[in-house]
Amino acid sequence: MIEVLVVDDDTRVARVNAAYVEKVAGFHVAGEAHSAAEALRQVEALPQLDLVLLDHYLPDETGLAVVQEMRRRGHQTDVIMVTAARDVSTVQAAMRHGALQYLVKPFAFAGLRAKLEAYAALRRTLDGGGEAEQAEVDRIFGALSAGSEPNLPKGHSPTTAQAVRQALLSAEGPLSAQEIADRTGLSRQTAQRYLKLLERTGRATLSLRYGDAGRPEHRYVWATRA
Repeated sequence: MIEVLVVDDDTRVARVNAAYVEKVAGFHVAGEAHSAAEALRQVEALPQLDLVLLDHYLPDETGLAVVQEMRRRGHQTDVIMVTAARDVSTVQAAMRHGALQYLVKPFAFAGLRAKLEAYAALRRTLDGGGEAEQAEVDRIFGALSAGSEPNLPKGHSPTTAQAVRQALLSAEGPLSAQEIADRTGLSRQTAQRYLKLLERTGRATLSLRYGDAGRPEHRYVWATRA
């Protein structure tokens, strides 16, 4: 399980975000904090902590100050900023201090889920260790932006694209259009259309499986897991 600390000055918002986190497979809320000082105490007290969902506007310090202090103390826990701060200088500072993602409030569950799934995909990519060729490096950095859907052409539904994306992310290996259709309830033709879109935008990787006769079967895997 990926252990998460939820930090927000508003206790109600913290509870909502924590409930969102618990709905995403593979994630567990290890604690909540409502101030910078409390967040730092929790980071110290939770040695198995993997990720901090961090608000910027806290009553005693900013979220960026929390990240700076975490790094000064030697804590390399990953951070996703979850905040209403929209100014470019804050976004830039968050990047420089090592925040992996930046989610602007207000957001729906789907927005946070996409960021968390992208983070999980990044961890899976990194778990292999060893040396990385350029293609592997590209997949690692690509995982950081995997939580954002590609700009969809006219006639494509974000909900359908998300369903296909989720099916690929949760799969143990490459899937065919028919297997995607079976998992999502879509028609095979619709699944194939969205898979081709994800392949064109670099989100999915195509491979061919050759049988005893006939044309090879097209199979797809989420690009950060290829």
